[in-house]
Amino acid sequence: MILARTALLTIDLQNDFLHPEGAYGRAGQGAERILALPDRIAPLRDALRAKGGTYVSAQFTLVPGPGGEPLIAPHLKKLRPFLTKGDFAPGGFGHSLVDTLAPADYTVEKVNYSAFFQTRLEYILRALNIDTLIIGGIVTNGGVASTVRDAHLREMHTILLSDGCAAFKEEVHEATLISLGSVSDVVTCADAIKMIEAAS
Repeated sequence: MILARTALLTIDLQNDFLHPEGAYGRAGQGAERILALPDRIAPLRDALRAKGGTYVSAQFTLVPGPGGEPLIAPHLKKLRPFLTKGDFAPGGFGHSLVDTLAPADYTVEKVNYSAFFQTRLEYILRALNIDTLIIGGIVTNGGVASTVRDAHLREMHTILLSDGCAAFKEEVHEATLISLGSVSDVVTCADAIKMIEAAS
């Protein structure tokens, strides 16, 4: 692993998901295992940056449509009926990366599960000659899994943080880690920091 060609990529660690005044917090949709992620990932981010690595934040986005109402997929509207005008809107408090991790070196707006789908992520990674992604965030079985698999299809080496991602149900998180083990290395945040410190 060449650290100058390595990036930490976090998925959806935003105020609307994690902050008590964000969209999910207001709806009582938080989970302790999700709230713990930023503090666990921050030391890894710092270690990677100290060795010349890059931090990219991919952030879920609801594009405001007519009248400011979000352009939202029907399945998501059914699953999360509490989402409304202003939630996950670019430039807003809720859309922003949580303070513990802000600012990222690069921010990517994502409109679907994968951080690669119709975004500038691949352009940024190729321009920086990055070939290894350390991935964490939420949720393990959604945005994280889709991004890991899309990175694999692009022949990028991925390192999935087993305790640096989370789902709303622990059994779903664990099953997804097992599934992704066929296409990605899976390590703890602490072990990833050791790898970074040992690398050149």
